[in-house]
Amino acid sequence: MNPTEKPVPVIPSASEYILDNFEPTDRIAMLVLNRDFGETIQRITSAEKAASPEFQAWLRYKNANGSDIYIGMNPLRKDAPTRTKEDIQSIRHVYLDLDHGGAEALQSVENSGAVPKPNYVLNSSPEKHQVVWKVEGMNLEEAEGLLHAMAREFGGDPAATDATRVLRVPGFANKKYDTDFYVEAHRESAETYHLRDFKLHIDPQDSPRHNYYRRPKPSSSPQATLSQSEHDWAFAKRALARGEAPEDVIRQIADYRAADKHNPVDYARRTVTKAQSEFGANNRGKEEIILRGDE
Repeated sequence: MNPTEKPVPVIPSASEYILDNFEPTDRIAMLVLNRDFGETIQRITSAEKAASPEFQAWLRYKNANGSDIYIGMNPLRKDAPTRTKEDIQSIRHVYLDLDHGGAEALQSVENSGAVPKPNYVLNSSPEKHQVVWKVEGMNLEEAEGLLHAMAREFGGDPAATDATRVLRVPGFANKKYDTDFYVEAHRESAETYHLRDFKLHIDPQDSPRHNYYRRPKPSSSPQATLSQSEHDWAFAKRALARGEAPEDVIRQIADYRAADKHNPVDYARRTVTKAQSEFGANNRGKEEIILRGDE
């Protein structure tokens, strides 16, 4: 090869992508989401089975009939029934969702000395990219701190800073558009990285959602125990108070509740609408007190 020529990136199939990112016996979450029908199916299975011809044929059938296909990027415990932070067995990947800036945003990541060469770059939709690094030796708190730091540094989607986040699978069509856009992954590195390879400032408080999805502590008072829906509502109020965009909050809640809600987007939208109403009422009350004080 001519020294001036760049190596041609490897473009894997969906099965190759799964088996390159996970051990065959790893338990992973595959998410099938049909927004038109409000259908969400989550399958927790081994990476080997997810990559099998039979499973891939089922995914292709669902994709052809309007469903988007996603994969959780961190393996789950052997007995995990769901995809929560408590269910994560180990941190295997960190990632960046570039929703804005297109090729220029991607180039800033690849030319940066702050992060190593990514393992995979996915073209997830027109002018949008998902960037994936294989990692080891990180705990959940370190990984989520790094996810937030990278999103802040490169203008990534702040909703994609959760260790339970699902990303798109190459080889399947993105169904969000009038015309199907087929997701393609380019393998750029075979390295596995450590926290020290990322030269970014990670603030311990960088993750405003750090404590949100943790299991509530046991309480001696039954009345003090909140349901998951109440936790969702409380999170929505805190996020709105911090100034996060309602659509971002809706997406965060919908992603987290995808496994146990028939229509997670509708549920998340109703939760955020309720939180907005109370948040707005509280703010109006404060404004009235201020105005009365000025009189």
